[in-house]
Amino acid sequence: MSNITFEDYKNAIKAKYEKEKEEGDYSNNLSSPTTANLRKLCIKRFASNTDKDDLITFESFFDFPFDKDKRNLFGGDELNKLESVKRFFKGKTENPADETIQLAAILVDLRPRPFNKFRKQIDEEDLELINELRITNNSGKEVASNNLNVQEEIEGLNDSKTDDVVEDSQPLQSKEAESVKMPISTFVNISEKPKSKKLRYLAITAILAGLGLIIYLALPHKECMQWSGDHYELVYCDEPIKGNLNEVFPKDNYLLSFRKIKVYDTTNCFRPNKEAFIWYARKSSTEVDFFNGNGNGRSPENGATIKPVTNYILGRYAEKSNSKK
Repeated sequence: MSNITFEDYKNAIKAKYEKEKEEGDYSNNLSSPTTANLRKLCIKRFASNTDKDDLITFESFFDFPFDKDKRNLFGGDELNKLESVKRFFKGKTENPADETIQLAAILVDLRPRPFNKFRKQIDEEDLELINELRITNNSGKEVASNNLNVQEEIEGLNDSKTDDVVEDSQPLQSKEAESVKMPISTFVNISEKPKSKKLRYLAITAILAGLGLIIYLALPHKECMQWSGDHYELVYCDEPIKGNLNEVFPKDNYLLSFRKIKVYDTTNCFRPNKEAFIWYARKSSTEVDFFNGNGNGRSPENGATIKPVTNYILGRYAEKSNSKK
């Protein structure tokens, strides 16, 4: 089973973009990815493109099929739509729509594509690149964690030194007086506690942590996920939820917060810049499902494309507020 995630697919597109803008055939369009340059590149990529998936992506993104004899269809509205691709290339958007990702893959000519083919047909060379991208993305977190551990160790050493100074700072006269008053047996008392309890606590903590790690590694882990009702559930890869026929695939942390939600006609679905942060996918010709994000771009229930909501969709399909229970 492939462990390629949608996040890997997006990272591969961005890596291909960085390469193409430097040495690709259309680097003049990608080195400065304005919406006008992306429109020109789009026409070039589709001028002789007969790939069925690519043509479906074009129509899904622009809401009309590609026709090389009607280039004037690329007007102001289409330029505005290409703004999302521009922001994706520049890393200025966190949750781009599925159509944005798929069109970006076409513009940089990433192969294989779309995501479903990429996940199944990725070759060894590209897989090595994906692993490098994963390491690069995680290295910053590891360095920060290591720095924190070093700082904690230094603070612990400083605390120990402070304890020793406090003990040694007792007046010599007081120590002598105590030695006179204490019985001789005190000096050979085998039950005397160590000067510092820290070492004992650290040893116990290390032993417990080691036992916990051994137990954790010995137990099987839920490394896959499956859509259940309105969210993804973590499952064992060979043990799907009983009676659940939805696809089981490798765990993708990006999707763990993905939810199907209820939306009413009074629900705020847009940011101040009018960008939608609520998404929808068609359930049937008369119904839609609403989601808190675009997930991997497809409805986990029927595979329909997930799109950002519009005022039209809200007006037609959002539940009326007076029907709230």
